[in-house]
Amino acid sequence: MEYAIVVFDIGMTNKKIAIYDDTLRQLDAKYRVFEPLIIKGLPCHDLDAIEEWFIGGVKEFAAKYPIKALAVSGHGATFVCVGKNGKNALPCVYYTHEPGDDFHRRFYDRFGKPEELQARTGTPAFMAMINPAKGIFFAQEQFGDDFKNVTAVLPYTQYWGLRFTGKIGVESTYMGNHNYLWDQVDHTLSSVAHNLGIAPFMQDKLARSWDVLGNISGELAEKTGLPGETIVTMGIHDSNSALLPHFAKKGKQKFILNSTGTWCVIMNPVEKYGFASDELGKVVFFNISAFGTPIKTAIFLGGLEFETWSQFFMKRSGRGNLPGWEEEIYRLLLREKNLFLLPELTKGSGQFPFSKARIVENGKDYYFGSEDFAPPCLGDFEKCIAALRISLVMQTLTALERAGIESGCEVYTEGGFRRDEVYNRLLASALTNNKVFLTDISEASALGAAMTAKMALSGKSLADLAGDFEISYKEQEKGSFPELEVYRQAWLAEAEKMKD
Repeated sequence: MEYAIVVFDIGMTNKKIAIYDDTLRQLDAKYRVFEPLIIKGLPCHDLDAIEEWFIGGVKEFAAKYPIKALAVSGHGATFVCVGKNGKNALPCVYYTHEPGDDFHRRFYDRFGKPEELQARTGTPAFMAMINPAKGIFFAQEQFGDDFKNVTAVLPYTQYWGLRFTGKIGVESTYMGNHNYLWDQVDHTLSSVAHNLGIAPFMQDKLARSWDVLGNISGELAEKTGLPGETIVTMGIHDSNSALLPHFAKKGKQKFILNSTGTWCVIMNPVEKYGFASDELGKVVFFNISAFGTPIKTAIFLGGLEFETWSQFFMKRSGRGNLPGWEEEIYRLLLREKNLFLLPELTKGSGQFPFSKARIVENGKDYYFGSEDFAPPCLGDFEKCIAALRISLVMQTLTALERAGIESGCEVYTEGGFRRDEVYNRLLASALTNNKVFLTDISEASALGAAMTAKMALSGKSLADLAGDFEISYKEQEKGSFPELEVYRQAWLAEAEKMKD
């Protein structure tokens, strides 16, 4: 092994430090979950504790491996307001915090109509603070005195780049991530960034994810034992990072990535930016790839929905394991069309922002979390889980359509749902004109980040790395379910009926 690469892969829940060798094989890893800091009643990222853990972990790895590069991948929707000392000048509030309807109204009254902002910035209107411009607006209101000390506003991954090098830069994948801060038509900082007054604190030239931000700082070298010449790349948004292995393997072949986890992220690399008129106002948006090209994207909290509902059903029934594929149960539910499980547990987070989490059984609504939530199906565990899995397939199909799936385009499913036989069988069966493949990449965002570091060290292109690793693309067998489309239309009608 000529050298090793350390990757800091920062999920919203799980934090990871991983070591890769010069052939992109993962050698070692450490994991940690951090509880939020509660400041003024608000859940905030514990940036100091995360940094301390990272330094300690890297110190251990530096004693074992010849590390020459450090790369960061991070979850979206988070910016850090930095002060003169190079650290956060005010709390970094979780994007999951919901400030309320009045806050959202004030935001759009000041910064523009949601559809107009979506057309310019590629960003849909999310609830909570999943649009980082809302998070910054909220911080200005909540921490006004502290905000006076801000000298830079940085995407989350580039904040860590600053902490590790003392240098500031930004790259395309994070600036293009549903934040209202980047104008994707004019390729510059948006009117929202200027109206917030933060444009002077932001960079407007986007680097590539594999560009070198700088060498590690003397302080970090001393604390970790890393050589002072260790390079730090620009960083990359985690979902975009997960695309890189497929770009390397598939080149210009059309595909859609169905990346499943807490967030299910459907990403479709396209040639041209722009919305059809009927797409504005819907939860579809454009990421910017590591190559600076548009990625049409749709998301929903599929993993959260699955975890919350399944845990509820298991607790209610006393069952400890999920049932497998039982064909007759699914055919019966699809044929009868009298049981529907509807999103969204987190209001406004997915493809059906007006829908309320509930079960509809025999035409009656039972709202999840209400005191009288007692649909008859709760007495049949298998039926409840079947309705849940069907619901996730329904949401995925809508997200795929909004991301622009075309006939013949391959779909690659990775992440947690790739292990769910029922979900994959039903999804493949519903996509009659597309092949669905299950991949074996377990930690794609970390691998993608390691690839950016190897590109920086070697000067190689992404395509040059295709031979360094293998991806298994296992085609999912389809079944014949003519009932699926009719059921789907009934399910969609229930999901949309709250809209009026």
